[in-house]
Amino acid sequence: MGFSLTGTHVIFFIAAVIVAGMVSGVFIAVTMNVTTSLSERGDRVKNQLDTDFAIINDPNIIPKPGDYYIFYLKNIGGATLTTTNQTFQVFIDGEIIATVDYYFGNASIPGEGVTNLYVRTTITEGDHLLRVVGPQAVDKEFTFTK
Repeated sequence: MGFSLTGTHVIFFIAAVIVAGMVSGVFIAVTMNVTTSLSERGDRVKNQLDTDFAIINDPNIIPKPGDYYIFYLKNIGGATLTTTNQTFQVFIDGEIIATVDYYFGNASIPGEGVTNLYVRTTITEGDHLLRVVGPQAVDKEFTFTK
């Protein structure tokens, strides 16, 4: 005795349910991966937007008491910025300033706070470009005259 028509339909129905379950499992896994990826990217963008600063000197008057030029950095992001020679790099006219030749007045800058950046270098008369690269690769350029 062979299968009846009903038995064949039951087998095809069970096979279709199994295939549909596997396909939906794959869709759920892909959707979860996309959701996780978007969430992580959103967190990175938020961190980058929260990490922002500005150089607020008067470009025609750069204070220089002693050996160091003083530049003022203001935190305009939402997060506290850690100000060390490992988190910031300083360039003047495209030349990197050695980490022993600059330091910050404070160890960190709270939101809307300001700190001094002390830079020891030789600058000739004329226009110059200061570039400060901070956390999250946020960089600011500032043109000033000596």
